[in-house]
Amino acid sequence: MNYLLQPKKYGSLTADAGTRAIMDKTIAFFEKMGKTRLTEDFNKKIWYREFVDYIGKEQIFAKLLTPSQYGGGDPDCRWDTARNSEYSELLAFYGLGYWYCFQVSILGLGPIWMSGNEAAKRKAATLLKKGAIFAFGLSERAHGADIYSTETVLTPDKDGGWLANGEKYYIGNGNEAEMVSTLGRIKNGTDDYCFFVTNYRHKAYELKKNVISHQEYVSNFALHDYPITEEDLLSRGPDAWDAALNTVNIGKFNIGPASIGVTEHCFYEAITHAANRILYGMPVTNMPHVKKNFMDAWLRIVGMKLYQRRATDYFRNANEKDRRYLLYNPTSKMKVTLQAEDVINLLWEVIAAKGFEKDTYFAMGAADIRGPSKLEGTVHVNIQLIRKFMKNYFFNPMTYEPVRTDFTAKDDLFLFNQGPTKGLGAVQFHDYRPVFEASRSLPNVAVFMDQIDLFKALLEKAGPDTAQDMDPSFSLPLGEMFSIVVYGQLILEQAAFNNVDPDIVNQIFDFMVRDFARFALQIYGMHNSTDAQRVYCKDIMFIKAQGDDAQYTRVWEKYVFPLNGEYAMNE
Repeated sequence: MNYLLQPKKYGSLTADAGTRAIMDKTIAFFEKMGKTRLTEDFNKKIWYREFVDYIGKEQIFAKLLTPSQYGGGDPDCRWDTARNSEYSELLAFYGLGYWYCFQVSILGLGPIWMSGNEAAKRKAATLLKKGAIFAFGLSERAHGADIYSTETVLTPDKDGGWLANGEKYYIGNGNEAEMVSTLGRIKNGTDDYCFFVTNYRHKAYELKKNVISHQEYVSNFALHDYPITEEDLLSRGPDAWDAALNTVNIGKFNIGPASIGVTEHCFYEAITHAANRILYGMPVTNMPHVKKNFMDAWLRIVGMKLYQRRATDYFRNANEKDRRYLLYNPTSKMKVTLQAEDVINLLWEVIAAKGFEKDTYFAMGAADIRGPSKLEGTVHVNIQLIRKFMKNYFFNPMTYEPVRTDFTAKDDLFLFNQGPTKGLGAVQFHDYRPVFEASRSLPNVAVFMDQIDLFKALLEKAGPDTAQDMDPSFSLPLGEMFSIVVYGQLILEQAAFNNVDPDIVNQIFDFMVRDFARFALQIYGMHNSTDAQRVYCKDIMFIKAQGDDAQYTRVWEKYVFPLNGEYAMNE
């Protein structure tokens, strides 16, 4: 079994024929383009016009991003998180820029599908069928995504509408988006937040520049007395505020799969290069430190995929009484993206100068891989969000009906009706302990459980004081340790569904144990950590992963080394 995406042997996770056709057509498009053209376009920073035209012609975004209610009877139209995650991974496998076009269209559509504006929804569905792309006009240059400080305003005009003025920054697809969901305030004495729709073709919409040097277009645009009518207004007041944050919730979840896709393609290139390169009279992959890098990289990718797949089930089955996705989502965003950066670092240490060559996918992936962790909230923002759930996760579990693997061909409509963005500290979770207990027979899972028990005791008996809680240098490694527990739980849940080889699971927890100890060391070394905290951290650090040379060799020979030559993109 190949745990990595292999386009030339592709088997869609979702079983229906319409989804398979979307994936197959996308693979055919890129394999026909070939790696030479792919890398040249990247290096020359060429806007992906051919791709945008293709997804329009094949109705791909229309099928993936139109809820069935607005699909005009097309049986393949639905907003399906499992399918969108799979597509995100596939697009990024060929280039993060292509995924980005998809990603910011998702963000742009969020406030539209969340709104009560039926005319805007019908218009969006029509434009999707015509091949349109979309944009999310939230950030501003001076404030980034700090929506409290939004300066774009709607001022009442003499005709009962408004005139929009303001400038937006970091807006993907802003160069060609037919509908830009734009956040502002209404000057009506209350300064209500609002979302309204603009169009790049309008003379009052000034496209100023692409703010980055890339084939993506991340725009800076300005509105100069842009006329807005009730038809253009999507939401206002608390609804607009919630739409902003809930849209980010949706978009955030597609970032992890993109990071996974990048690492998979890089892995194929790296191991094929190293296995066929002779240094000091031996293939590079015979060198123990090289083998270890590839093992660690492959195991981290598999862990990323298992976590993301399981988190998708909770995302799809969320409702007003089960909001566990609000923890699993930011954990995906910060943990999977950082794991991807670790993977690229491990691979690059092996292939060295090869990683700079302009005709490799690896050079593209290495240039882009640090981007995803900075999108939809930095790692720091997401860790601080995750920490809101820590108390209930460890000390106040509740019972839920089991959430099964879900590839149902259905709309995930709760995502457009998530409700108010508050009360995170009240969200409860199922008890994590039975999941770990079920795999206690694996030595490194058992070791990890000992670390969890010590961490829980640290929180209970020597938890951070107010000053430490407010100090990111202390609270961030603490949040990292919590995230590894959540990450491990969902990996084990998905591994059980997939009947993953126990050898693989045990080797995954080898690096989890090491990672957990590394963050304990950070807290131990803080000048403001207490003696009691240092005792717990030292005990965590001194717990060692259990090595198994025979098992390590089995995983290498059965799963990792056979990826030498397994995939190469058409030239």
